[in-house]
Amino acid sequence: MADVEHEVALEDTDRIHGHTALVRNVAAAVSLSNAVRSTLGPRGLDKMLVDESGKATVTNDGVTVLETARVEHPTANLLIASSSSQDKSARDGTTTTVILMAEMLQNALELVRAGVHPSIITNGYRIANEKAVKELDLMARLADNKELKRSVVSTSLQGKIDSLLSSHLTELALEAADALIDEEGGDDLERLRIKRLQISGGKALNTELLPALVLAKTRVDKNTLISSKNGKIAILDGSLENKKLELEAGIEVNSLGVMKEFHERNNKYLQKIINSLENLGVELLIVREGIADEAIPILSKAGITAYRRFERDDIERLSRITGAGIIRNLEKIEERHLGNYSSLSEENIGSINYTKIEGNLGGAMTVIFRGSTPEIRDEVSRAFDDALGVSHRLSRENRILPGGGATQTHLARKLREFSTTQSGREQMAIEAYAAALEIVPRTLAKNAGYDPIDTLLSLSAAQSKDTKKGGWIGINGNSGEVMDMYDEGIFDPIFVAKHAISGATDSAISVLRIDDVLWAKQGPETPDWSNQIDDN
Repeated sequence: MADVEHEVALEDTDRIHGHTALVRNVAAAVSLSNAVRSTLGPRGLDKMLVDESGKATVTNDGVTVLETARVEHPTANLLIASSSSQDKSARDGTTTTVILMAEMLQNALELVRAGVHPSIITNGYRIANEKAVKELDLMARLADNKELKRSVVSTSLQGKIDSLLSSHLTELALEAADALIDEEGGDDLERLRIKRLQISGGKALNTELLPALVLAKTRVDKNTLISSKNGKIAILDGSLENKKLELEAGIEVNSLGVMKEFHERNNKYLQKIINSLENLGVELLIVREGIADEAIPILSKAGITAYRRFERDDIERLSRITGAGIIRNLEKIEERHLGNYSSLSEENIGSINYTKIEGNLGGAMTVIFRGSTPEIRDEVSRAFDDALGVSHRLSRENRILPGGGATQTHLARKLREFSTTQSGREQMAIEAYAAALEIVPRTLAKNAGYDPIDTLLSLSAAQSKDTKKGGWIGINGNSGEVMDMYDEGIFDPIFVAKHAISGATDSAISVLRIDDVLWAKQGPETPDWSNQIDDN
């Protein structure tokens, strides 16, 4: 009777459960992995993304491909979220996370077909992940000089842009990271403190980093100074407007004299505030919101250059570099609220006026991206974001690992040795986990045009033979040769590798634990993965 009631309750729901649910979820993960696998490594290929309007974006960035794609399958969206988490936390390793996760699921499916229960597999995967993370700590080395850090950042950009531009962006990223090294903040600190500005014209190599705030703004009065040096600045988080009634009310005007007196009273209010700014020696006024038209000539007469309509992030950056306090009420402004700017200037570029405000305190900067087309500038911006994210995190966690698939190959060897210490079926899961890690060197070899099996065998043999260098022998993604990654300067930060392996493991376990998928009947939106993989 209960079963009958259950079927009635689900009569408007499509249900996929048991082995079929796992098969189709794995198929979704594999499809996702196939979409980005060819982008991995220095010789990875680009993807062209076309939106509904026909606008095309060419990129090598895995997370950009995944987040831009129109994906309806919930399992695929779950895994895209994992890739986005990798990007937010480490700014690199998003493609690695996805292909590791898909390979773990494929290997788990083979174990399920062999009669191993998913719960046993998930337990084995957790044991393997814990062992792998400990092994990463053992093999890591310190990036204790500028040259090693430069190599780490350069490695993160391989395959995304050409080598000359990669070197240029690496230097800019390291410079920006050094400027923020003593700053406190969360994972998004470098995105909050570094303003991105795209300016048309010039080459991508003309991209520059300035210790200033640069904005597409012009002063409210053209009669005020277009440039000045070493002046006082005030920042208002609000508007410089006439006083408004706090209650909704109407004013009945019986004569022109009443209206004139009303305007004079407002002008006296503005005059009083601007006089106080003039007495404090303010030469530059930044207003987040609007400035009343009546105030503009008064400001000009007082010798105060004013700007209005700023983003919140911009006034915070300006506060950082000038030391000016952000105040809400100009009536209460004091000397201690003021800051100092070292230079103010305006420049017209491509018929657009840009204002540059420099300060001496640091803590915020502006990177100006150049390029002949918006698409090129967007790609340069994405590459810089990755380089800056790695540089900034490297200043906090400076341990590094070998690139070129060396780390994953070393872990696979160690996990196979470790699996023999497990007496239960978890041993099979640990071996499957180890095999999944080898997808990274296999993919690197394939994308470089070399045989993945032969390359992997050569790599494993080289690591086993050379006990001194051990896990630091990897694949040169350009030449396909097996060599010492430390000598070649090919590195991965430990925080990227740890997050990628752990993130892929968590995502794979989440999918393995699903044995029932219930779809509310919505007609054509229900995806059909039946042709992706054989249920048997």
